[in-house]
Amino acid sequence: MVKKYLRRTLLFCLSVAFLIGATYVAGTFHPNEYTLDQLEKEIHRKEMKIVEELGLKEPEFEFTDKVSFINATSKCISYLNWTTDRDLRVPTSIIIAMAGIESAWGKSRFAKEGNALFGVRTWGLKGTPHMKALGNPDASWGVKKYKTKCQSVKDMIRILNTHPAYEKFREHRTEQLDAGEWNYRELLSGMTAWSTNPDYQEIILQTIVDNKLP
Repeated sequence: MVKKYLRRTLLFCLSVAFLIGATYVAGTFHPNEYTLDQLEKEIHRKEMKIVEELGLKEPEFEFTDKVSFINATSKCISYLNWTTDRDLRVPTSIIIAMAGIESAWGKSRFAKEGNALFGVRTWGLKGTPHMKALGNPDASWGVKKYKTKCQSVKDMIRILNTHPAYEKFREHRTEQLDAGEWNYRELLSGMTAWSTNPDYQEIILQTIVDNKLP
């Protein structure tokens, strides 16, 4: 019941945003990027307020082994999907497989000390919480740190949704959403920039199969 109410409310907010945006485009209010950006932020704030009012909070990321790591990541993704438009969601199985591989199922130093499940690098070190690789302390880059592991998942989804390197991934996702069926191999073919390992795509696919990921 709560889920149905939240979805209906979110759809209403998005519909309002669309109508206002359409009016802007029509020229009534002479739109500009700043105004549209502020509108999007306001809609997001309202969505988050609804989530808070319903008592939906970021779940604790607790795990002791691979199975519980998978469950914790899945719960995090489900939580994030509440405020993520359907067209911007990333298949749960792909995110879990990547998190498992990149963090050794939560056992890596970056995961333990920095809540970093994907090893996202940052070159703008000033003001950005990060960790240095033990074998390369003088490197000009670091691995981003997060307040929680779920925030790390959120950032990974953001990267796939915004970075130019994953435009093909987004195109494939749109096509597959229209078709109503996921093709993981095709989706992953649009993510080759993520890893220099030529077998990375196959590793992800095999991880999904071996662990029967959702």
